Amino acid sequence: MFRGRSKHTLDEKGRLAIPARFREVLDQRNDDCLVVTSKDNCLWAFARHDWQVLEDKAANLPLFDKAGIAFLRGFISSAVECRVKSGRITIPPSLREDAGLQKDVVLAGQLKKFEIWDRERWEEEFEKVKDAFPEASPSLLELRI
Repeated sequence: MFRGRSKHTLDEKGRLAIPARFREVLDQRNDDCLVVTSKDNCLWAFARHDWQVLEDKAANLPLFDKAGIAFLRGFISSAVECRVKSGRITIPPSLREDAGLQKDVVLAGQLKKFEIWDRERWEEEFEKVKDAFPEASPSLLELRI
């Protein structure tokens, strides 16, 4: 599972170092690839197996469902396989543009995926979620341990 947050720097070619704890997740699965896509002003990065599960479900969406079409056009179509080489991935320019990534970025673990944020956007978003976190939604109430 992808956990924790860390700050990183993108180089001019869009290369991003992946934290060792995130690479361990891939190593445990004998995988050297992340599937990266654009969502909500950031990028979502999945291990290939978890992405495949999502794709298999998406393939069964009703053919003429407007929400399904929008999901496929907006989320699935922007997905790119990014190989981990020397502990880094190269994020294509189109995805960097979608997420507004500049030089300074934040990686935020989300269990089955992690997010890649422009640092300024992350700080704005994190302030919002810090304020909203104490409010329990019905789905969060189900997390009882």
